[in-house]
Amino acid sequence: MPELPEVETMRRGILAVVGSRVKAVKRAACNLRPIEVRPTMAAFRKRTVGRTITDVDRVGKRVVVRLDSGDSMIFEPRMTGLVLIADPPDGEHLRFRVDLAGGEIRTFWFWDRRGLGSVRLLSPRQFAVELGGAKLGPDALAISCDELRERLKGSRREIKVALLDQRAVAGVGNLYASEILHRSGVHPQHRCDRLPRVAWERIHAVMLEVLHTAIRYEGSTLSDGTYRNALNESGGYQNQHCVYDRAGEICPTCQQVTIVRIVQAQRATFYCAACQTKKRRP
Repeated sequence: MPELPEVETMRRGILAVVGSRVKAVKRAACNLRPIEVRPTMAAFRKRTVGRTITDVDRVGKRVVVRLDSGDSMIFEPRMTGLVLIADPPDGEHLRFRVDLAGGEIRTFWFWDRRGLGSVRLLSPRQFAVELGGAKLGPDALAISCDELRERLKGSRREIKVALLDQRAVAGVGNLYASEILHRSGVHPQHRCDRLPRVAWERIHAVMLEVLHTAIRYEGSTLSDGTYRNALNESGGYQNQHCVYDRAGEICPTCQQVTIVRIVQAQRATFYCAACQTKKRRP
């Protein structure tokens, strides 16, 4: 589930590791299905131990820990992964550990309940191939309205589905796409190629507003309680959701009809049929 606001919160939560030296890296003892760790642990250790962390970035939905060698450690949460500096939710799902020296943080962990996430060490060339412009679009916080429109206006896909395409715009996932479209007044099934410029302008403006606000609230912790910030604390933006996971509830915006749940590209979409009518032009 972690999307741009949650991963950005994780990134900010471990920023204090910058300047520290990597003392050890290891897979945590775990009896569950192993996550992807690449390259082998022997190669991972050889290229990281003794190196200094120079920065902590975010690329789409991934936390990127930069080393003075030019290599980068990529932590990709996927559905249930967390990057933590405090005690994890439990020890059973710990997957990876980085011990540090020379700074205020001694250890950070990668925790993953479902085991779908990954930890990769990439050289600059590998980074460009795997996470460069051919694989990921511009970040959702950096893309301009014109670029967003240019990337999607020719597509016959439904707008909700298109917003999930990380090659078009990186960082938006299922939860925030529903919230963005609701607050934009755009029906999730409208085709991209039929949206007027004014609709793109609203979508872009609301996207920035929603994502920045969600970051300020440190992300959304849903009913399963899985997402936590780097200190193992809940986010707060779930209390601001208008439509996501609220099927059958009265829409808080119009207070006229109940929120509807449909399925698009095998993902649940939530919207208000009064605020986001499909018949009228957006």
